[in-house]
Amino acid sequence: MKKIGVFLFIFGLLFAQENNVTTKAEIKKEEVNLTKKNLEEQMKREAKYAKEKTFYQGKDYNLSERKIDPETISKIPTIKPEDDFNMDDVYSDIQ
Repeated sequence: MKKIGVFLFIFGLLFAQENNVTTKAEIKKEEVNLTKKNLEEQMKREAKYAKEKTFYQGKDYNLSERKIDPETISKIPTIKPEDDFNMDDVYSDIQ
C-alpha cells in the first residue's frame, strides 16, 4: 500500500511538471512583450511631462498685462489686528 502511495506521488509530480513546462522561447517572447509594454508606458509618461514642462515654463504665455505696479501696493492701507479680542461674551449664556 505504501508503494502505491509513493508511486502516485511521483506520478503526480511528473504530470505537474509536464503541464507547467514553458520553453525558453516562450519565456523570451514574454520578456520582449513586457519590455515593449513598459517602453510604451514610459513614452506616454515622457510625452505628458514634456507637455507639462512647456506649460510650467510659460514661454507661450504673455503675462505682461497682469504685472502689478509697486506704487499701487504701497497705497493699500495696513489693517491692524484687534488686540482687545475677548471670548467672555461667547460663554455669557452658560451659567
